[in-house]
Amino acid sequence: MNESSATTFSLQEDEVHQIDHLARELCSAADGTIDDPRWLAAARHAWHEAPVRLRRAVREFRRDPGPGGVLLLRGLPVDAANLPDTPTENDSVERRAAVPAAVAMLVTHGLGDPVAFRPEKTGALVQNVVPVPGKEEMQGNSGSVRLTFHTENAFHPHRPDFVLLMCLRPDHERIAELGTACARQVVPKLSEPARAALSAPEFVTTAPLSFGLAGASAEPHAVLPGDPEDPGLRVDEASTEPLTERGAEALRELSEMFDSCRDPVLLRTGDLAVVDNRVTVHGRSAFTPRYDGRDRWLHRTFALTDLRRSRDHRVHDGHVLD
Repeated sequence: MNESSATTFSLQEDEVHQIDHLARELCSAADGTIDDPRWLAAARHAWHEAPVRLRRAVREFRRDPGPGGVLLLRGLPVDAANLPDTPTENDSVERRAAVPAAVAMLVTHGLGDPVAFRPEKTGALVQNVVPVPGKEEMQGNSGSVRLTFHTENAFHPHRPDFVLLMCLRPDHERIAELGTACARQVVPKLSEPARAALSAPEFVTTAPLSFGLAGASAEPHAVLPGDPEDPGLRVDEASTEPLTERGAEALRELSEMFDSCRDPVLLRTGDLAVVDNRVTVHGRSAFTPRYDGRDRWLHRTFALTDLRRSRDHRVHDGHVLD
């Protein structure tokens, strides 16, 4: 197994106290309603009061995600002693601010502007990633089988620039790994024919079931968009389909490279993984939920670095994309 190449930042004790204080203040801002514009403004302003070392680390990663495309923040406060049972309902979200949700939103503001997608989990800005009874085999955030590599919302013209995954609880056996693969490690290992095919608009990606848009697809697109010297990634192993024979062969080669370059990250309580969704795909290894209130529980948020670019997809210049 490869050793993770994630950029790791561990908070010091005084920094933990500082973040905890900011998060608790946010719990009462705007009546604690996360999706309220007043609460979001408070969180945006509070980020500027976060520890300097943390703000610097997030800012540097935003500018250049390095060879692995993942920033791992360790030791963030989650008020673990007061966590409720892990939710088990489908489409679970957080509408009311608590310490872990406030912390996740603070860091999200450090990367850009928080966004959500109205068809998914009713457009909530803080979403729960938890196993759901009866959904074990689903390729999505409610499943517990191996989740294949994917660009988050690869089908959408305004995909998140960053995906944030904050661990409130790991799985019982501590085996559910976040797996990532970065274009900067994968692309140099591809054959020239594969790179050529993946750089052409010879692929379509359907919307995931979680959007309730099964069958909807984006226009044909490249899997390796952007500058050929440092391309991005736009692919979902579960829903990206080739339009040509050479595209099909290139996708097979790419999947093999994802597996060989896979970076494992075992999230523990208080860890927040930031995935640069522009250059890095992510997935998850399988685990066995018990549905006993102590199953794996992550908060998930999304950030865009340029909110204006998606203005035509957001009603009243809000944070939810249609």
